[in-house]
Parts: sequence; C-alpha cells; structure tokens
Amino acid sequence: MAQKISVMITEEQVEKRIRELGEEISRDYAGKTLHMICILKGGVYFMTALSKRISEDVPVTLDFMSVSSYGDDTKSSGVVKIVKDLDQPLEGKDVLIVEDIIDSGRTLYYLMGLLKDRRPNSVRLCTLLDKPDRRERDVKVDYEGFVIEDKFVIGCGMDYMQKYRNLPYVGVVEEV
Repeated sequence: MAQKISVMITEEQVEKRIRELGEEISRDYAGKTLHMICILKGGVYFMTALSKRISEDVPVTLDFMSVSSYGDDTKSSGVVKIVKDLDQPLEGKDVLIVEDIIDSGRTLYYLMGLLKDRRPNSVRLCTLLDKPDRRERDVKVDYEGFVIEDKFVIGCGMDYMQKYRNLPYVGVVEEV
C-alpha cells in the first residue's frame, strides 16, 4: 500500500518553537550547568537543535539513554526496557531529560523515577511533542514544544519502522 505524508507542523514552526524553548531554558538555568539527557533514538534530533539554542552562559553537558516500549509497532507495549544506560553519574547535577514525544507517559514515568533515585540536584522534562489525551501516567512536562492530537507522527526524530526520522517537519503518514 502506498503512503502519503501530510505536514502537521512545518519546519519553520518547529525551528521557531525550539528557539523559544532554548531562551526559556537559558533563563531558568542561568548560573547553573545543565546536564541534558537525550532519549535515543528520536530525541537526538530535538536535543541537538535545542542545545544549540541554549545561551553560551549556560554550560551544557550531554548524555544519552536508550529505552524502548514500542519495538516496531505504532503503539507502546507498556514494557520499558533500558537498551543503553547513561555514561555519567547524575548525583548533584541539574538534569533536563529531552524527549521527542510523550504520549501514554508510561516510559517517562518509569524513567523519571529511575533517574531521581540517582540523586541529581533537579530533574526536569522537555519534549518537542506532547499528546496529553493519551496520558496514562502522571508525568509533569516542564518544557513543551507543541501539544498535538492523538495521531501517529513522524519527522524531527520520530519514526515509522525506523524511517522518516530525518524529516525537518512533523508529519502524519496516511495510507493511500
């Protein structure tokens, strides 16, 4: 079956919102070192763009974590598996978890608890896309790019069967 991609959020809208988030995070972390944790794979596109928009007055360190609850499906299985853990300890750090999208919240709920147990100074959450209508677990999103309706989206790091992550906009795949 052929697929058509329709644009939900344009590249220009994405870039503008990331600039705004970078300014807000820069204000909130003034005088601190920010330790950004990217949730792989999807979060890498967003974190790269976001980290470049954080003021040079806020030193940034990066780490990466890979967790999975999807596999190759379009719906979360609910089982969270840590595929790659962090390289650096979190104790005493101001941590910002960077995620491409939050829907059910199950993965982030689990992850937030796990990371808080590692005794960071603070843990906040930043996501490019938020689907609150799908929320099953209470997860506080501190920095939110866009609230979207419950559609399966691609681009800006989000994929469908590992494809389409590289699109500079947020799109929806439609079967035609």
